[in-house]
Amino acid sequence: MKTSKILTLLLLFTITMSCKQQPKKTDEKQTVDETPEVADEVTAIELIKLQGSPSYDDASLELQSPNDGKISEGGEANFAFTVNNYDLGVQTDGPNVELLANSAKGQHIHFILNNQPYSAHYEPEFKKEVPDGVHHLVAFLSRSYHESVKNENSVVVRKLEVGENPVDSIGLDMDAPTLIYSRPKGEYAGADTENLLLDFFVLNTKLSENGNKVKATINGEEFMISDWAPHIVKGLPMGEVTIQLELVDAQGNLIPGPFNSVVRTVTMKP
Repeated sequence: MKTSKILTLLLLFTITMSCKQQPKKTDEKQTVDETPEVADEVTAIELIKLQGSPSYDDASLELQSPNDGKISEGGEANFAFTVNNYDLGVQTDGPNVELLANSAKGQHIHFILNNQPYSAHYEPEFKKEVPDGVHHLVAFLSRSYHESVKNENSVVVRKLEVGENPVDSIGLDMDAPTLIYSRPKGEYAGADTENLLLDFFVLNTKLSENGNKVKATINGEEFMISDWAPHIVKGLPMGEVTIQLELVDAQGNLIPGPFNSVVRTVTMKP
């Protein structure tokens, strides 16, 4: 009898412990997050040659005043140009008006002192602040979407001597190969961020596959440009974009000159 009772007690103990170890039932369903991980989107920057612009091969620009490049004192100076076979203040014909950021004021002159950002002028006569010193002026005709007109008569290159005994702190050799930056410039928003114009002027040299080139570094990505032509930059991110242009020789070495390496930033907004 004692053995039977002991066996019964052991059986009851085993059943009790088994019940305690059973998981509690719940109506809550266990879910698994099946949302796929999304990698950061990486957009490749592209550089594509711009085509379809009217050439304006016979357009010309001449500086009439100051005709000798001398200005008596620093301050507001008068500039007067003569424009031939080219209409300032009108829209350029062709598809690129819709493709690129375009000035509603039309065709104009890009006026650049010492390779600094240009000012746009829609009339042939205007005033500019010019401080004392020696300055290097490059001015050229521009289409309404800021593409420069590239022929030997569409550009004015002049040394300006302003004030008494002006000092040349730049030391530019006016006959040496020289790179002048033009676009992109400033801020872009909305549809204008899709295609940015990359454009520049080269003086006293020609670009070629086996000769001098322009190296463009855009947000760290390098592109070699072996012909003097405007390009479209695509695939740029929002925010600040850094562009460096360098005039280099056939071996990729920077050609000496105060303007031959320039860095600019532009801002992209949704």
